[in-house]
Amino acid sequence: MQRILKTKRIRAFAAIGVLATAVVSAPQARADNVTDAMIGAYTSSGLLEQNRALLRVADEGVAATVAKLRPVVTATLGIARDYNRTGLGALGASSNHNTGATLRVGMEWLLFDNGATQLDRAAAQETVLATRQTLLDVEQQVLFAAVQSYVNVLTQQDIVALRQNNLRLLQEELRAANDRFEVGEVTRTDVALAESQVAEARANLTDARGALLTARATYEEVVGRAPGAVASYPPLPRRAASLSDAQARALRSHPSLRAQQHSVKAAQLTADSSLRDMGPNVKFTASASHGEVRGTDGTSDNFDLGLSLNQTLYAGGGLAAARRADLARVDAERGSLLSVQRSISSNAASAYTAFDTAAASLVSSNERVRAAQVAFDGIREEATLGSRTTLDVLQAEQELLDAQTARLSARANQALAAYQLLQAQGLLTAENLNLAVERYDPEIYHNQVRSAPAFVTKRGQDLDRVLKALRKN
Repeated sequence: MQRILKTKRIRAFAAIGVLATAVVSAPQARADNVTDAMIGAYTSSGLLEQNRALLRVADEGVAATVAKLRPVVTATLGIARDYNRTGLGALGASSNHNTGATLRVGMEWLLFDNGATQLDRAAAQETVLATRQTLLDVEQQVLFAAVQSYVNVLTQQDIVALRQNNLRLLQEELRAANDRFEVGEVTRTDVALAESQVAEARANLTDARGALLTARATYEEVVGRAPGAVASYPPLPRRAASLSDAQARALRSHPSLRAQQHSVKAAQLTADSSLRDMGPNVKFTASASHGEVRGTDGTSDNFDLGLSLNQTLYAGGGLAAARRADLARVDAERGSLLSVQRSISSNAASAYTAFDTAAASLVSSNERVRAAQVAFDGIREEATLGSRTTLDVLQAEQELLDAQTARLSARANQALAAYQLLQAQGLLTAENLNLAVERYDPEIYHNQVRSAPAFVTKRGQDLDRVLKALRKN
């Protein structure tokens, strides 16, 4: 009987050794990669579509200022019926009914406004450039969210595998403890301890599966589809050579900083325009009208041409208030620019340091797993010889499990830190990553609308077709 029990113990401990390394040695299925996740997020993101539409709104602002320099033509058609009654009584009264129609065509053309509208146009153009950079920053956020969701699915998936193996190990140990209890080698307390650890392992596995379901749901929300077989960590992009290089690159190319620089220019141009608005403007007007009265030969035709010089002499202080407000907005934008510069430099430094920290943590985690594996293998062999208890084996196995879990977290943190450093430098874009997607080109729409085409022109009709295609997509 003792020989049989010893054989069972050897088999149980052998199973523990095999299962403890199953996560490392198990073959991996064909997996989605992080590039696929970023492509899916780029092509299906509602946030990107929203900000692309906002960019088109800014493009139309340029067209609106261009239209102010063109003549405005209006047409008015009026129809009136006159009813006249003269005299008193039934015999001496008379009435007259006339219906007349008048058509009037007028034109007003701003010839001179001291350059205010040209400045407004330049300000609108700077707003467009700022909005483009904001769109790039949103693109970075979308792509990083894709990387984050991909890594989270992979990490939770591996944690589930670890928890499953841990449960199998503890179930084997529980069976071995029951066998030893039957022959009196251990007490009921040892069996109860094994049962408690099995129950805890089941609870941990349930939690891990729930976290995996949550991670997959987040992936589907970000990427636009459910994840496939995710089983490989993303390759780490090359980082900057030094902290100063990372900060310098961020200050040169980060879209948030560029957007704020354009916002400062737009505010300054708007302030200059408000000063020009205080000066005179010259308008040319022309009108032609034709009127007829039904049932009579009465017609009338009028033609008017004119130039008007307009100068506001006093507006109750409203123009001066608008000017001061515009100057204050310039100061506010400059203050925001300083804050953005400091924030970008700080974020780049934090991301660079986080990457180094994550790399060092992964090295330590690998060493911990190696040491825990050696300890587990040694205690397992000692247990087969009777010099170690079941509790010793369980504790060694738990330490190995904790070390493997910590390594998964360290590996995930390193991957995220690498891509976060790209984002901090303004490099996490579809163009810089060379993603295989049809990239959104803001110049196409801007070039179509910057000349302010009307609906009746060929360009205006082409633009309508472009908008219909965008709405369908």
